[in-house]
Amino acid sequence: MIEHANFPTEPWCLRETALDLERLAQTESLFALSNGHIGWRANLDEGEPHALPGSYLNGVFELRPLPYAEAGYGYPESGQTVINVTNGKPIRLLVNDEPFDVRYGELTSHERCLDFRTGLLHREVEWVSPAGRDVRVTSTRMVSLVQRSIAAIRYEVEALSSPIRIVVQSEIIANEPLPAPRGDPRVAAALECPLVHAEHAAHGARAGLVHTVADSAQVVAAVMDHLVQGPAGTSIEAESFPDLGRTTITVTLEPGQRLQLTKMVGYGWSGSRSVPAVWDQADAALAGAMHTGWDQLCAEQAQFLDDFWQCADVELDGDTRIQQAARFALFQVLQAGARAEGRAIPAKGLTGPGYDGHTFWDTETYVLPVLTYTAPNAAAHALRWRHTTLPMALKRAQQLGLAGAAFPWRTIRGEECSAYWPAGAAAFHINADIAAAVVRYVRATGDEAFEGTVGVDLLVHTARLWRSLGHHDGRGSFRIDGVTGPDEYSAVADNNVYTNLMAQHNLTSAADVAGRYRERAGQLGVDPEEIASWHDAAAAMYIPYDDVLGVHSQAEGFTGHQTWNFAATTQAQYPLLLHFPYFDLYRKQVVKQADLVLAMQLRPDAFSPAQKARNFAYYEALTVRDSSLSACVQMVLAAEVGQLELADDYLTETALMDLDDLEHNTSDGLHVAALAGVWTALTAGFGGMRETCISDGTAMLRFAPRLPPGLSRLAFGVLVAGRTLRVEITATAASYVLRNGKPLEILHHGAQISVTTAEPMVCPIPELPMTGPRPSQPAGRAPRRHSEDRT
Repeated sequence: MIEHANFPTEPWCLRETALDLERLAQTESLFALSNGHIGWRANLDEGEPHALPGSYLNGVFELRPLPYAEAGYGYPESGQTVINVTNGKPIRLLVNDEPFDVRYGELTSHERCLDFRTGLLHREVEWVSPAGRDVRVTSTRMVSLVQRSIAAIRYEVEALSSPIRIVVQSEIIANEPLPAPRGDPRVAAALECPLVHAEHAAHGARAGLVHTVADSAQVVAAVMDHLVQGPAGTSIEAESFPDLGRTTITVTLEPGQRLQLTKMVGYGWSGSRSVPAVWDQADAALAGAMHTGWDQLCAEQAQFLDDFWQCADVELDGDTRIQQAARFALFQVLQAGARAEGRAIPAKGLTGPGYDGHTFWDTETYVLPVLTYTAPNAAAHALRWRHTTLPMALKRAQQLGLAGAAFPWRTIRGEECSAYWPAGAAAFHINADIAAAVVRYVRATGDEAFEGTVGVDLLVHTARLWRSLGHHDGRGSFRIDGVTGPDEYSAVADNNVYTNLMAQHNLTSAADVAGRYRERAGQLGVDPEEIASWHDAAAAMYIPYDDVLGVHSQAEGFTGHQTWNFAATTQAQYPLLLHFPYFDLYRKQVVKQADLVLAMQLRPDAFSPAQKARNFAYYEALTVRDSSLSACVQMVLAAEVGQLELADDYLTETALMDLDDLEHNTSDGLHVAALAGVWTALTAGFGGMRETCISDGTAMLRFAPRLPPGLSRLAFGVLVAGRTLRVEITATAASYVLRNGKPLEILHHGAQISVTTAEPMVCPIPELPMTGPRPSQPAGRAPRRHSEDRT
């Protein structure tokens, strides 16, 4: 992977067979471990060299001022930035007084392997010190998916050809120095020494530190303990200082002898509890892990992942690289949200500080579809987190002079953190994205308890925003003016099609749920007149269409704008936002990321097949994909309109977004939404999976599968109301079978079928209808032809 011989293609792991210090930043992200609660970048055990130290606790951030050249009403006053918290990873090794450092002596072998089935990161190193002493170091690292406050390392040193005296220093460190940020607005602002010492202590093999975050006033505790196995005479001593806890193990090893160290780290943090309470929380988590023991922690981890893969696994025949990438993507999406209970899922997960650690609409639109159908509890927790921020969203809407809730464009805790309002605060579609995620989750799970509480609240308050933000124009249309859709190169536009169609869905969904949960809706003040107003607005929603060109206008007037001069734009000038003023982008036909095309994916009922084909071809010629969110959406629509080879190319782009570092910013964390897009590309693209309602209003899944020439088989699973539906697709047929539960009604290429556990339902795939020529992209922005380098 990363187009390098050091990364062999393997189906169930990501392996690096030699250490390349030039790629250290990217691999620290790729091999990162997380559970949605704790995140550890894959820094080397010894701590140095490193590109970007990274230990993150979901929801722990620092406040920073947002400077404005000119103040304006409603501008957010402060931002929130994820911080590097107490680092529990370092295990420093001295061999006869010489520090183990891969930059010195001779590194004879170095291998790392991230195992997707066990959730463990393995490392094995053989090193000869400058003085000629050779050792083998092996380590296995985990962030527990079961005991969410725990991370652990098993570390082993073996003397090879001569006796050695070794000293191992296992540490927890606060306020590590960070590198200066690059001149890229997507990279987090660096904060110097955000942790303020509160307490520290050490005894036996144990040490702990407690800090407060300077301005956000959160409390963070980290404690570590160790189990040591070594030859007679092994000594252990622990000490602590305000920003450092250290346990030192000293021993002499004869050739073939080993020292084994098991390090367990417990974290606790809170924005409301006291220092002693948070310290006790971390201590209790650590005590539980020490009682469990390393072997059982690993067994729990493997069982958790086995349960996940039983449903979620995606199998491909015909492309080993995409097979590996698909499992890597699913594993990382799971890590981002598995235990993010009560907290957001950031755009970079907990793999790096990119985008300041903020969560965006990416979560609901890209990540939650995957979790809804593979790990629904995680999806429910993400939506419940949005629900906890509802008071702030209600206050923000009031500040803006609107009814209902205005959810933030970017945030950590719930307040708006976007300092650039045209691309941020004007992107009200976040409300409809949240509403769509609620509806999708309820349809997929049948969770009525969730729908009748959290669901009603979110749907009602988001619908109220649209009714107050839009207006009836007197000509029979309901308009939503002055908003920004998914395409941030077209800000503050009137009647963005994506926004209007998703708002329409939001309004009708709110009316439906308020009618079925009358008591809860009544508690929110909903009456029949308000429900009728939602229906009226939805029915009259204005959807711009260019009759001359025969395509939908992304927003009103968009197709009349001057087309961007793509021929005069060099590849070095992408992404455009870093090389051209927004003013110039806003008044031209140039699309950062799929916008109208995304509307066709999420609201397929609003477009005819002919409209989809024409719209897709038109917007292909304008979309530059300056966002990692675009390729997977373009892939899905390419597949739907019959452009299977183009879809295959876009699948490759989204699948290798981080593995090949296509955006050149994997160093500050993985693109979780793009990783989620791999699953969407395969299931919704080649699988043709959509959520739909049939004539009687019953919700069901429909499939219209077709494979590109290079793939001979695709199989995947989805959870529907607790039942696992397994779908297997070949060039000529698709089979559907349930692994458990009562029969399930689905659609296959428009025909309704009943799927049972008895035997697979095998359905032929109709021939592909005649399609037009392959659409063209802006000069130099076409995806790489995957058929030319398929392995």
